[in-house]
Amino acid sequence: MTQDELYQAELVRLARAATGAGRLEGAQGAATLDNPLCGDRVTFEVRLDAGRIAAVAHRVRGCLLCEACAALLGEAAPGATVAGVAGARSAAAAMLAQGAAPPEDGRWQRLALFRPVGEVRSRHRCVLLPFEALAEALARAEKGSP
Repeated sequence: MTQDELYQAELVRLARAATGAGRLEGAQGAATLDNPLCGDRVTFEVRLDAGRIAAVAHRVRGCLLCEACAALLGEAAPGATVAGVAGARSAAAAMLAQGAAPPEDGRWQRLALFRPVGEVRSRHRCVLLPFEALAEALARAEKGSP
């Protein structure tokens, strides 16, 4: 696998767009997770409304894959349910580990951009870390403890 295949132009554009980057005023839940193997660190903040994600914000210190996945979540998560995010995370993990198809739900179709990462096992966590940070922030928001 070449660097160009792994870091395709659309993935680079997604990372650079950094949709949702920053802080979220009035966040109901927040979580920061690290990947000690590569140094990635992701913080997600979230606000819920009537069982749906009203808003998210993220801060990433990490590789392009981690930045791109956080930006994808910043773009796709608002309006989604907690269960919908969990399903997208499961689909992404299956796509990376087993070559499964990306989700058909239009909200999550851009996860297909990460398919080439499946061939580089050591980079799977870079893609999944933003999902895990968002899931933890959502769990805290549901419990009412930021």
